[in-house]
Amino acid sequence: MYYGKYLLSIFVISFCTAYTSFAQSNCSPNCGVPASVIEAYPTPNVYPLQINEQILYDRDYWTIVEGLVIYDAPNGNITENLGTGYNYLTVIEESGGWAKIADNKWVKSETLGEPTLPSRFTGVQLPDEPLPYTMAWTLRHLRGAKTPGADAAPDNPYLYRYTRVSIYSTVVVDGYNWYQIGENQWVHQFDVAKILPTEKPEDVDTEKWISVDLYEQVVIAYENDTPVFATLVSSGLPQWSTNEGVFHVYLRFPRTLMSGAYNQPDFYYLEEVPWTMYFDNDIALHGTYWHDGFGYRQSHGCVNLSIMDAYWLYNWAEDEFDFANEDFEGPAVYVFSSGDYD
Repeated sequence: MYYGKYLLSIFVISFCTAYTSFAQSNCSPNCGVPASVIEAYPTPNVYPLQINEQILYDRDYWTIVEGLVIYDAPNGNITENLGTGYNYLTVIEESGGWAKIADNKWVKSETLGEPTLPSRFTGVQLPDEPLPYTMAWTLRHLRGAKTPGADAAPDNPYLYRYTRVSIYSTVVVDGYNWYQIGENQWVHQFDVAKILPTEKPEDVDTEKWISVDLYEQVVIAYENDTPVFATLVSSGLPQWSTNEGVFHVYLRFPRTLMSGAYNQPDFYYLEEVPWTMYFDNDIALHGTYWHDGFGYRQSHGCVNLSIMDAYWLYNWAEDEFDFANEDFEGPAVYVFSSGDYD
């Protein structure tokens, strides 16, 4: 689902270049930084996470096309009749028209839909020094315009969704930001999600902490004041918005069942949600195998990450816990919004 957005303010932070605003009539065809600047820094100096095939594909995930009825054995007794909904299962084995989803849990194979391939999107590890230009991901397939406010240029490079770009310059046209991402390449602010590190809030009391920018739909992991990792996420839809504030990870599971809204139109049953870290009651950061919509709000309030990103964050956060002393309070999670949705 797509929601437009606009910035109410520009945050002055170390990762950002100075903000420059032009009226449309004052922006010449040659506005923005020259080609020599772009040639000297053509791509963001970041390190994308590498795909670990064993981690990403260690389960088979299936949709359910009919009502979710669970039996204790093939041709056995019904133990749960959960009806229709947004249902995904992990299949361990199939035998004689039956699919095993867990110990003593079976479903009829005929109720399985198509297998689901998890997203291969990954976030990026950040260098020790601040980036010279703000980094962003494209949120859709596109070609940039030649000038701010213009239509896409058919001879500009075709950029796939999730392409990493640098924002070299910013121009305001009709109240919206247009970003220069290459020579004669400009995109509307709705078409990208930016990495905007924030200052460490006073309430954050852990060395490692996580920010969730609900406007940009970007998570950043920090070690003290230094951002070390950033990625796209999907937070809660308006009717199930993710709460703002400072929280702490208090419970985590490498795999867990998530289910809710029983007997309601938005009922969901999601088996073995990977690399889950709860921080606000039943709201968690977790891996997501059922969609590839990162950068847009999608969830019932949780912060959805790709499986590889959730795996990295889960392991990175571990040494913030002191399990030996029964300290189960983990990294602080700062949820905020750098702007308002349009």
